[in-house]
Amino acid sequence: MQEGNKLVAIITARGGSKRIPRKNILPFLGRPIISYSIHAALESQLFAEVMVSTDDEEIARMAEAEGAIVPFFRSKENADDFSGTADVIAEVIMRYKERGMTFETGCCIYPTAPFVNPGILKEGYKKLVDGKFDVVFPMVKYSYPIQRSIHKVENGKVAMLWPENYHKRSQDLEPVYHDAGQFYWFRSDYILSHKKLFGDNVAGLEVEEKSVQDIDTLSDWELAEIKYQLLNRK
Repeated sequence: MQEGNKLVAIITARGGSKRIPRKNILPFLGRPIISYSIHAALESQLFAEVMVSTDDEEIARMAEAEGAIVPFFRSKENADDFSGTADVIAEVIMRYKERGMTFETGCCIYPTAPFVNPGILKEGYKKLVDGKFDVVFPMVKYSYPIQRSIHKVENGKVAMLWPENYHKRSQDLEPVYHDAGQFYWFRSDYILSHKKLFGDNVAGLEVEEKSVQDIDTLSDWELAEIKYQLLNRK
């Protein structure tokens, strides 16, 4: 931890998930899935506070049982389907300020990110500090070149989005990445002034595809459990 700069971990876990009801606290290989994010943050020993931002009393009780704190509940305006992560972070920072606590830097960790571990959190923080970035997040390379994407046009036909790439070799196409959807290291002043996570001074931390899985459906959940077991087998 940087001298004089206390860090906060913000785990965002609202109660109203639609695609998988109660997703943030469902058992993942026998443990509430949120517990993986909480324990990764605690075990990193980076944070002065490991807090959960939620609007749900059951999630709050479970988070506290796992070692996190819930110093206040999330507002209704930031607990619906349209509230953004940056808005939630800004709300937490301001609520702490009202209590006389200032965090220059923090990390927002999603509650359904069982692949996050203390080592990757430390690596992300080091990159934020050393590179003087505003935000750092894990990213993963697309498994197939998106430059050869196809899309539906009409009457069942498909067409290439970029036909000029048809004859190019895969190795000659630029690697392209996407957000792994796990955590975001951030500087608080940037979040408060811009209210967004992606800007001109943002860096990605490349992670392997085997340690990334979106969990939006029950099939995604099963795949995540399989991947987790493969990564953690003895």
